[in-house]
Amino acid sequence: MDLGAITKYSALHAKPSGLVLQYGTAGFRTKAEHLDHVMFRMGLLAALRSKQTKSTVGVMVTASHNPEEDNGVKLVDPLGEMLAPSWEEHATCLANAEEQDMQRVLIDISEKEAVNLQQDAFVVVGRDTRPSSEKLSQSVMDGVTVLGGQFHDYGLLTTPQLHYMVYCRNTGGRYGKATLEGYYQKLSKAFVELIKQASCSGDEYRSLKVDCANGIGALKLREMEHYFSQGLSVQLFNDGSKGKLNHLCGADFVKSHQKPPQGMEIKSNERCCSFDGDADRIVYYYHDADGHFHLIDGDKIATLISSFLKELLMEIGENLNIGVVQTAYANGSSTRYLEEVMKVPVYCTKTGVKHLHHKAQEFDIGVYFEANGHGTALFSTAVEMKIKQSEQLEEKKRKAAKMLENIIDLFNQAAGDAISDMLVIEAILALKGLTVQQWDALYTDLPNRQLKVQVADRRVISTTNAERQAVTPPGLQEAINDLVKKYKLSRAFVRPSGTEDVVRVYAEADSQESADHLAHEVSLAVFQLAGGIGERPQPVSCLY
Repeated sequence: MDLGAITKYSALHAKPSGLVLQYGTAGFRTKAEHLDHVMFRMGLLAALRSKQTKSTVGVMVTASHNPEEDNGVKLVDPLGEMLAPSWEEHATCLANAEEQDMQRVLIDISEKEAVNLQQDAFVVVGRDTRPSSEKLSQSVMDGVTVLGGQFHDYGLLTTPQLHYMVYCRNTGGRYGKATLEGYYQKLSKAFVELIKQASCSGDEYRSLKVDCANGIGALKLREMEHYFSQGLSVQLFNDGSKGKLNHLCGADFVKSHQKPPQGMEIKSNERCCSFDGDADRIVYYYHDADGHFHLIDGDKIATLISSFLKELLMEIGENLNIGVVQTAYANGSSTRYLEEVMKVPVYCTKTGVKHLHHKAQEFDIGVYFEANGHGTALFSTAVEMKIKQSEQLEEKKRKAAKMLENIIDLFNQAAGDAISDMLVIEAILALKGLTVQQWDALYTDLPNRQLKVQVADRRVISTTNAERQAVTPPGLQEAINDLVKKYKLSRAFVRPSGTEDVVRVYAEADSQESADHLAHEVSLAVFQLAGGIGERPQPVSCLY
């Protein structure tokens, strides 16, 4: 490790004094002008991680659904998964080290993780369409180079595409070709094969309106659409030609405001979907005949996908286990429908994709989605073995096994991927002959309300049971239990924010009025027992 060169280059990417950042589930995110030193240092860290794992590692420059003036960075581990937790800590230490401590921190990480500094390093880099992303990704490459690593700059990519590239490169091409062409061909071939098997009832020529959040999803979907055009016609909105990234559009906007994005005219019962800024989330929606807006979020996406996969397994006659992984935010109606109607087991984990992904790996088929529309399905080698053996089965079972094989190819198993998930959903709707309204009618969401309460220190709240019960402060869970008893079909939980001194409150009940009352009462209990600051929580009717 040439410490002199590192010091010299680090001075060109100087850290603003007093700036402290935390590497979380989404990596680092803040205003773009504060990130140059972080990018350089994440290039250094990626090279160390590559040397330690003797594998290709990825670095993605994006701030996902944040405003255009923000940016961020996250590292991708060798199998396309998120960075290992111990390395998240190293990322935080390295990003926050003052200039004079940089050498010591790098040496500490290398020693702690037994990194062979003579080992080759290879890092792949991708970026979104933000004005700041190109310059910031160059800083990442500077960091890789200073540590003697090599890099490949993929340029503009969706976040899931970078995960895919890393996974392909570390599996010797078995998962797919590590090129955009390889990604487009793999997914489109599987999609077109599935659509061919759909009967011509209903929508013979399928069309879909897609809000691309003025982000990278528009560029990549436009490049890809001719590969799958015989099965689906997509009409792109908020394609980046005039609007600002994520401004009044995108999956996060549609989900939180419960209304369509700006710039999209919707006729009644038209299928529409929105990606977020880096195309790793998707939500669907439509207007009914009366002009009412209906959102189809990650819970309903997981329900459609897991129900279809369960039916395929039953047709093939295989005794493989399937599980759906949710967080405490999943609507209670979705959990009940899956467990009681579809007889699919549901498991709950802490909030955060890494927890869901990890749990989903325990099943032969693990489906996970957060309500915000981020998710995918994972398939074990046992499933692939069963498909290979299916050639000996009768024709009906062979056909179901072929369908399952195509579905597996269509999923990006490295990460939640809006493009991949969109094609999976469109294929399943076609194969089952379902309209968007029929899909929506599988179950009715319980009314719910999310609020947040400002507190002096969010660490006073600790939770257990996948964040569904508060352990501290004393008396809070008992207060919540007493409040929940007042309402029908109700539940509520509180959890500390991962990024700011607020406590998030979730409540659901049999009516919107009851959900709103319950959320307000729980907020008051948090304010009183967990050190609330500022104004006391107002009734929901005063807020909206």
